[in-house]
Amino acid sequence: MKYDPINSELFVKNRKNFMAQMKPKSMAVFNSNDIYPISADSTMPFEQHRDIFYLSGIDQEESVLFLFPDCPNTDLREVLFVRETNDHIAVWEGEKLTKEAATKTSGVQTIYWLQDLEKVLFEMSTYADTFYINTNEHYRANVSTETREDRFNKWLLAKYPAHSVAKSNPILQRLRSVKDQIELDLMQHACNITEKGFRRLLNFVKPGVWEYEIEAELLHEFVRNRSKGFAYTPIIASGNNANVLHYIENNQQCKSGDLILLDVAAEYANYASDLTRTIPVNGKFTERQKAVYNAVNYVKKEATKMLVPGTLWKEYHVEVGKIMTSELLKLGLLDKADVQNEDKNWPAYKKYFMHGTSHHIGLDTHDYGLLYKPMQANMVFTVEPGIYIPDEGFGIRLEDDVVIQEQGEPFNLMGNIPIEADEIEALMNR
Repeated sequence: MKYDPINSELFVKNRKNFMAQMKPKSMAVFNSNDIYPISADSTMPFEQHRDIFYLSGIDQEESVLFLFPDCPNTDLREVLFVRETNDHIAVWEGEKLTKEAATKTSGVQTIYWLQDLEKVLFEMSTYADTFYINTNEHYRANVSTETREDRFNKWLLAKYPAHSVAKSNPILQRLRSVKDQIELDLMQHACNITEKGFRRLLNFVKPGVWEYEIEAELLHEFVRNRSKGFAYTPIIASGNNANVLHYIENNQQCKSGDLILLDVAAEYANYASDLTRTIPVNGKFTERQKAVYNAVNYVKKEATKMLVPGTLWKEYHVEVGKIMTSELLKLGLLDKADVQNEDKNWPAYKKYFMHGTSHHIGLDTHDYGLLYKPMQANMVFTVEPGIYIPDEGFGIRLEDDVVIQEQGEPFNLMGNIPIEADEIEALMNR
């Protein structure tokens, strides 16, 4: 892996917290992701399943974790299976985890080769009444591909039909939404890499540059700082492209007088950052562009102040909508009649700001979190208001990642990344 080793204390603690919420006489199973094929003998780069990574730190395919906190055989309370390595694999694929390295990474003391899984599972199953299986229940999940986890769950429940079944996901939703300090440090590192990429762009962007050239500059800076690259598919949207919320073609030339909406950020050690900035191609906002920009920035600042313990996600978005409505009235994009006659299910401001303001972020860009539960300290949220005006040929969105504090306003992990319009102009025109 490109990233520095992570303190195994994080994974030991995560497993302890998970097992504390399991039913008596139950065991939980977590699988690595598949390596997904493209065609012929080509594959996608491996991406570890975030849940087994959260609980073990193992970042390798064909790995399985069993957790059974009250197993009578104390050696089997935490068991990790990894693919057996050999000289042939080392030559053709590179070094894989030894048992000793797996223990050092994860803190799990009992390590088996994957070929022993069925034998060990049988013994553990005789002590257990319930299997916790891991399913994807994220509110945005829309998965059509059968995963390795899915296949294992089918096999497990067919082989052991007399066992009860419970779900791991509700526990993980609660645990993963509140970050440990080690996680916050990793996320800060991802944000710091993102800052390096953004500052590089401020010196690079000029009229005539292509969106894909900007993408290449970012990738260069991210990878040279030990990131795998982008935390999500980058959006580099110049001119009217910014009014397509998930524009990812990145194949247009940037013209003087246009703005570029950049929704781009680095990952680090599988942890995501999520940044949006909007900059002028020629280094100078027009008066109108700056007015809209400052309105978005104001909404962002006011929204950020609301991210405190006890806030409910749904109510928060209603309040942000009110602030945005006020700004759109000042900009002349809405009038009082628009607001008075609005559909309460789709308020007038939604014409220009149609997406949400915040989402959880962590191991996933849209991370686990129960949106109907009050916010807590050490949850990390994005704050990303925007105003999109197709008729004027530009859209503006600004976004930072912030950590909710026990008291006061959240801590901005991206506080060092330039955002004020005047500062952007000054840096682009040095």
